[in-house]
Amino acid sequence: MMKLLFILLLATFDVQAQIAICKGEYALCAASPTTLTGKTISVQGKTFKEGVAVCPVLSGQAVANMTLMQGSCNAPKGKVWSLFGVPPQTAYPQAPSWTVQPAVFRSFTVGNTPQTGMSNMWSFLCTKQTKQVNGVTLASCYGPIMESPWTGNHVVSGETAFTQAPIGSTFPVGGNVP
Repeated sequence: MMKLLFILLLATFDVQAQIAICKGEYALCAASPTTLTGKTISVQGKTFKEGVAVCPVLSGQAVANMTLMQGSCNAPKGKVWSLFGVPPQTAYPQAPSWTVQPAVFRSFTVGNTPQTGMSNMWSFLCTKQTKQVNGVTLASCYGPIMESPWTGNHVVSGETAFTQAPIGSTFPVGGNVP
C-alpha cells in the first residue's frame, strides 16, 4: 500500500520538478518533527516559515527533486540532501532513541497548530552533525513549513496530509495529498 501511494504521489508532481534518482548518503526525515527557527525560507519565489528537523543519515538510492537541488545530487562537504529512499524504507532510525523502528504511515487533517501543521524537507540541504547517537549519524535539515512538496504552493487547513512522525509531533515532515 505504501509503495503504491508513493508511486502515485510521484506521478502528481508539478511539471517544473525534475525528478531523479541519487545514490549515496541522504537524510530521511519522514518520521521527524520540525521546530520553527524564527526565520523564513524562500522556495521558488514563495516565502514560508522555516523549520529545522533532525533526521538520520542513510545510504542508498533516493528520489530527488533536482529543481530544488540546483541539478546535482552532490552535496557540499559535511552536508547531505533530505531525500526519500528507493524503495521506500520500511524501518529506519527514529527519534528520540535513534534506534531502528518500523515506518508507521499515518494521515491527518492539516490545521493551524504545530501538531496539525506540517513541514517539507524533501530535496533541501542538511548539515551532518558531528556526534553520532546510538551509532547513527544525524543531520539538521532546514525547510519550509506548510509548503506542498508536490506543487510548491502553501498548504491550507482542511487538506489531508501524511507523515511517518508520531501523533503529537510538531510540524511533522510529510506531504499533503494533492
